[in-house]
Amino acid sequence: MSTAKTPQRSDIAPAPRPADTERQTAAGKVLWHFTMSLDGFVAGPGHAMDWMTGFSFRPGLVEEYVATTGAVLGGRDGFDAFPDAGSVYGGAWQGPVFVLTHHPDDAPPAPGVTFLDCDVAEAVRIGLEAAGGKNLEVLSPTIGRQLLERGLLDEIDLHIVPVLLGDGIRLYDNPGGVPVRLGLLNGDDHAAAVDVRCRPVR
Repeated sequence: MSTAKTPQRSDIAPAPRPADTERQTAAGKVLWHFTMSLDGFVAGPGHAMDWMTGFSFRPGLVEEYVATTGAVLGGRDGFDAFPDAGSVYGGAWQGPVFVLTHHPDDAPPAPGVTFLDCDVAEAVRIGLEAAGGKNLEVLSPTIGRQLLERGLLDEIDLHIVPVLLGDGIRLYDNPGGVPVRLGLLNGDDHAAAVDVRCRPVR
């Protein structure tokens, strides 16, 4: 009879890392949140969002963000493209929406939307106060970049979908800037590469 130990999973290979982060919590965070194409775009040209169909997400994901978001902070370009505040999360979320703009006077009035003409740090303060202990969700690449530069961003949540857009609005567009190091929240290795394997759909 062999005395060799039956191989355990840890003897063969390390356990795979989870594909998803832990569930989002309502903890008064400033959260930059987007679904993003594999090549780094969060919207198509002119803020088009018609590409964002036919993808599957973890069950309950949308409900998770609906429950943990207390207020939304966006930019003027995004508002001009989608002025209906009731469309956030397909209408499942209701709450205060703030739009940061240098030209609030020419913005068309919109129910549930407050236009702010102030420093981005003040906009965050106002948004967090309105969020009432839940998260302030930032839905603007430009504002997100400013908050990152100012050290005012707590977390970045990205849902990377298998599509290449090639053109549009990038999540982070900062020509001439320096690399920004991030700590991955999936698993224990905060510097781990995230492996993605795709094939063209024919």
